[in-house]
Amino acid sequence: MKYFYFLLLGCITISTINAQNILSGKITSLINEDPLSATIFFPKLEKGVVSDLDGSYSINNIPNGTYTVVISLLGYTTISTRLSFDDNGTLVENIRMQESAIEMEEVIISTPFHQLQRDNVMKVERLNINQMKSNGAITLADGISSIAGVESISTGIAIGKPVIRGLSSNRVLTYAQGVRLENQQFGDEHGLGINDAGIESVEVIKGPASLLYGSDALGGVLYINPEKFAEIGKTKADLSSTYYSNTLGTSNNFGIKTSGKKFKFLARGAYVIHSDYETGRKQRVTNTRFNEKDFKTGVGYQGLNLKSTLLYNYNRSNIGIPNEIGDQTTSKDLVTPFQEIDNHILSLENKILLKNSSLNVKAGYLFNDRREYEESYTDPSLQLKLKTFNYDVKYDLPEFGRFETIVGIQGMYQVNKNFGEEVLIPNAKTSDIGIMGTTHYHLQKIDLQAGLRFDHRNINSEAVGNSMEFNFIEALDRNFNSVNAAVGAKVDFLDNIMGRINFASGFRAPNLAELTSNGIHEGTNRYEIGSASLSNEKNYQVDLSVEFRNEHFEISGNGFYNAIQDYIYLTPTNIFIDDTAVYNYIQDNASLYGGEFGIHIHPHPLDWLHFESSFETVTGKLEDRSYLPLIPANTIKNTFRIEFHEGEFLKENFAFIRLENTLEQNNTSQFETVSPGYNLLSIGTGSTIDTDTVKLQLSFNVTNLTNEKYISHLSRLKVDNTENIGRSFNLSIKLSI
Repeated sequence: MKYFYFLLLGCITISTINAQNILSGKITSLINEDPLSATIFFPKLEKGVVSDLDGSYSINNIPNGTYTVVISLLGYTTISTRLSFDDNGTLVENIRMQESAIEMEEVIISTPFHQLQRDNVMKVERLNINQMKSNGAITLADGISSIAGVESISTGIAIGKPVIRGLSSNRVLTYAQGVRLENQQFGDEHGLGINDAGIESVEVIKGPASLLYGSDALGGVLYINPEKFAEIGKTKADLSSTYYSNTLGTSNNFGIKTSGKKFKFLARGAYVIHSDYETGRKQRVTNTRFNEKDFKTGVGYQGLNLKSTLLYNYNRSNIGIPNEIGDQTTSKDLVTPFQEIDNHILSLENKILLKNSSLNVKAGYLFNDRREYEESYTDPSLQLKLKTFNYDVKYDLPEFGRFETIVGIQGMYQVNKNFGEEVLIPNAKTSDIGIMGTTHYHLQKIDLQAGLRFDHRNINSEAVGNSMEFNFIEALDRNFNSVNAAVGAKVDFLDNIMGRINFASGFRAPNLAELTSNGIHEGTNRYEIGSASLSNEKNYQVDLSVEFRNEHFEISGNGFYNAIQDYIYLTPTNIFIDDTAVYNYIQDNASLYGGEFGIHIHPHPLDWLHFESSFETVTGKLEDRSYLPLIPANTIKNTFRIEFHEGEFLKENFAFIRLENTLEQNNTSQFETVSPGYNLLSIGTGSTIDTDTVKLQLSFNVTNLTNEKYISHLSRLKVDNTENIGRSFNLSIKLSI
């Protein structure tokens, strides 16, 4: 930590001796030259302003260099352009924006060059959290399943694990506050451990992202963007509450943030509580109740050549573990068995701007304390403490011609220790390091991107038990190495037609459970035996997409083929230990293929009218042609919505009706059963009362309007024939000042 303090002081010194530039001008409509209140933003500098009511704007303290600037406003085409600054100059840019029915584009954070989606070689899906909440999502894991190609493996409503194109758990890497999230994600009953309060958006990379993120990004990345600080010179506060009729649950949060010219601060607290959920048969699923406390805070400093951000998140989750349906109650009090989880995330990011280049240094410390209580409320039968330190250093080289290049080094050191009677995984230390480089080449109609990466991981674990007994776990000391590459291209065939093709490799080192398990996993009712000789999973994926868009509609198609070498999975043995079926971890080659198709109709001049439809499909097979487990069923999602943004007091008015058709899943593995199809209908409406000083947002929605009785193929309660959640009326109120 001392290193970062010295780095911070050194960078502040640097910032005082570099040139300061100003960008100013006026933003107007192209057609009638009316002034526009648009956002002007520098992604690399992470600074920007909103133009005044007369369209004028000014951004000070811009260091020397060439930067991309993005100008955006709802209802107008987003503009992205490159501007150069040198020697304390004032650059005047008057901008005229074209009206457009195409929705406003956002800057993508999870990819290294921070570009608009249309400029990205790799396609990234983005979900705004406010949109997710207005659709009635109870949890973050529930909300992200609205993205095509993304689903969730659930245990009730409190526990959800993201699934990207059929891959989940340690094959999907989650990033929060800019650092990789480590919270024993290998477990079937281990959820994300992150509350949606204080989160602005979620980005999803579908496919191998090991080039950018290393091991565990074999199937994709879930990148969670925290809320931004307030604009310079402003102080904001908000209070929100949501009620869910099905669980008689509430979600409440309060936040405040303020920003001066250089220093910024924010804080947010949230409390969530739910009783057991009710199915479409009016039957409450015993012990699916949960509660959650969450606190987030951060401080920031932004000088001329330094941007520094320190963020902290504490989350306490108490989650019931359902077994079978029993007492019918609306009580929210905890009963055994249940999990009690503390999750701490501390992150520090320093971005140092040099002349025509930049250095980005991130460091994170994470502490996960997981306790499971089976009979006693005071003595956990299982307790795991996981401490993780990770770092990420990237250097954005000076541009060479049309090449933008980034090189970097990432690493992690992790310690896992047991404190309970049961041992799920042994005490262990994990360390890894990765070295990467990626470059982007931009032409008028073509963008090319390529990169290469080397990773090394060491896992060292202690022996558990008596070597003379059958459940003895031997000590382990294994090294795993991998070289991965990615190459892709984006081509603008015509003004309205764009194509992307990407080829990437990824890898995943086997986790501790797969390497060392030798015992009963209570949550799964299996006796699992690992294999210390397992090797890396390695995959190669090709991804092809085509998009067409004009002022009336947008069409996109995205297909992929993913070949995985040495895929790790559990297989039954027909052996029983203590009346529990024994499963072994083994490896075989596998493949997954499928894609997503979408259409969005917004006929001009009826820009308030939207119809969106998507279809997603994925098939997963082993080399012997048998099907992989926990593969999502084919799904069709249709949404009809209307939006009216302008009004004297009532703004951001919307209403929607959504129908989700999940088809029968009959491509099942040897220990799964066929899941019938089902249809979920939801409706909702909302509005914002906006004055000069106060904004009041109201929304109401009904999920599963017809009270459909169904069981998701990805529900872990399916083995007990336990249905998913029934109809829920949800009301949300948010007050901002």
